[in-house]
This record gives sequence, C-alpha cells and structure tokens, in this order.
Amino acid sequence: MQLGMIGLGRMGGNMVRRLLKRDHDCVVFDLTPAAVDALASEGASPASSMADLVSQLQAPRAIWLMVPAAHVDDTLAALVPHLAAGDIVIDGGNSHYHDDIRRAAELAPRQVFYVDVGTSGGVWGVERGYCLMVGGDTAAVSRLTPVLSALAPGVESAPRTPGREGEPSTAEHGYLHCGPVGAGHFVKMVHNGIEYGLMAAYAEGLNLLHHANVGRSEREKDAETSPLRHPEHYQYDLDLKSITELWRRGSVVASWLLDLTAGALLKSPSLEGFAGRVADSGEGRWTIQAAVEAGVPVHVLSAALFDRFESRSEGDFANRVLSAMRLGFGGHHEKKAAT
Repeated sequence: MQLGMIGLGRMGGNMVRRLLKRDHDCVVFDLTPAAVDALASEGASPASSMADLVSQLQAPRAIWLMVPAAHVDDTLAALVPHLAAGDIVIDGGNSHYHDDIRRAAELAPRQVFYVDVGTSGGVWGVERGYCLMVGGDTAAVSRLTPVLSALAPGVESAPRTPGREGEPSTAEHGYLHCGPVGAGHFVKMVHNGIEYGLMAAYAEGLNLLHHANVGRSEREKDAETSPLRHPEHYQYDLDLKSITELWRRGSVVASWLLDLTAGALLKSPSLEGFAGRVADSGEGRWTIQAAVEAGVPVHVLSAALFDRFESRSEGDFANRVLSAMRLGFGGHHEKKAAT
C-alpha cells in the first residue's frame, strides 16, 4: 500500500522503516531535510514539501501524521488545502481525543476522513511492532488494514489467550478498531495513564529496596529526626540489578517495563546520568480529567501523575510553606540536606 508520512522523528522514522521492510511504498516529509534524506537512502520516496508529498500519492490518499500533539493543527492547516474527497488523514501521535472529534468535524465538509491511531511501541517498535488503537469511520479504517497489519506486532508476539479459538482477531495481531473518531486516542490516553502507574509502582518498590540498609547508617539524635526504632531490621545491602533480573523469571510482576529496568540497572546500578526529572506529555492529565468527569476513582493513576510533578520540583514552594509553618508554630529550623 502507498502511504505518506509526515514527521520522521523517533517514532515516525522507524514506522516508515518497518513499512519499507514489508514492501509498502512510503512518501516521506519532515521539516528536517536530513531526516528525509536518511529514509530516502533506505528506499522511501522523499518529498520537499507537503504539496510535493500529496502530488506523489495516488488518490484516494492516506497520509499519516507523526508529529507532537501541539503541532497537529498547524500541520493540518498546511496539508488539508492539498487534499481531495476520499483522502484519509491519520493522526498517530498522542492528541487529546476531544481534538480528534473537532478535527473530524472540520474535515467532514471536504469529505476527508480523519482517523486517530494511538500508537505504542516506542523506539523498539521497528523490531517488535506497534500496538495500534484506532478510532474513525469503519470504511476508512478498513482501507488502512494493510498498513495497520504491517505495523502491528503480529499474533506470534504473545501466547494466545486460553479460550480464544478460530481465526485470530485483529486485536491478537496487535491492532484494534476501537470505535468512532476519538476512540483510539481515548484508549491510548488511558493506556498511558496505566503506564504512569506501573512505572511508579516499580520505581517506589525499588527505592524501598535501595534503602533496605538504612539501619547501617548513623542517624542524628535530635528533635528534628525521627528515630529508627529497630535498625537491626534494615541491614540488607541488596543487589537491585540481580533482583530485577530474578523477577523477570516466573514472577507475577514480570513485564517489558521490568525488562527495560533490569537492563538499565545492569548498565548503571546507581543510575548515574539520570537526574530523576520525569516528564508528562499530557495523557496522564487527560486520563485524570476524564475520570473526574465520568466519576471514576483512579487513585493510583492520580498519585503517579502528581509524583511526576514532584520530580520536577513543582512542589518546592509547598515544601517551603511547610517549613515556614513548622518554624512558626514550633520553632523548628530546617535541617541542612545531607551531602
């Protein structure tokens, strides 16, 4: 199948590479000419502009946008004037599903289809495949089957769930038409909210293991320091790289995230080079907002999101307020940070 790809960063470029390996015809464009040149050398057809990209595609066209959510509207504004009735625009980034609904309505008078595809797989997707959560018109999504099936991991990527019989479903292949416009990004939004919670659980548990030797350290004995009542209970110097390796085998907490964590700890047991400032690209926030509007409790996901804010020192002023109050009511002066 012929596909246009706009946005050749960490995800878009590798998606094109996966499609090329499966004999699809890709026309590519990016604001960085070097990214276009790199893929042209691997077999893609380079485009010098969006107009050039559209001119190289046979109607009805399918054009995949793999750009940051903040740039989708600008990209559409530049692209849509070149499109015709029957063309499909696919947003494979992490847009808010509200924006999907609006954009589809804006494109409808032109009879241009808008399909949203929540895409998970990261930088490993070129080899492992991409989990694709799709929203949009049924006929438009059906036309994209060759591309979706090529990008997806395939049924062999996981053991078949006991009880499933007959021809494997698209979900078993790694892609699913979740519903009308916005459904794909809604599912991906919640997927990423869950991802925040999983990552936080691993991080907090490993941090506790990291501090299992706190009883070996001499603690100050003053009014500002909570005493460790039983230091003999905390005498363990644990090897986290070996523990995570152990958990990968037979444990109920085994996962790809754990695989990646074990690899990181093997390279650097103290994780030097990481400052611990954890970004959030929006999906966690939108998940919490949707939960509030739907009246659904999401305690763990909320805590994981707020923990990311804390990691970026967004709570510093609140901590100063706490210190000021303690000084005010009890004369408690701040202790200097340990060096």
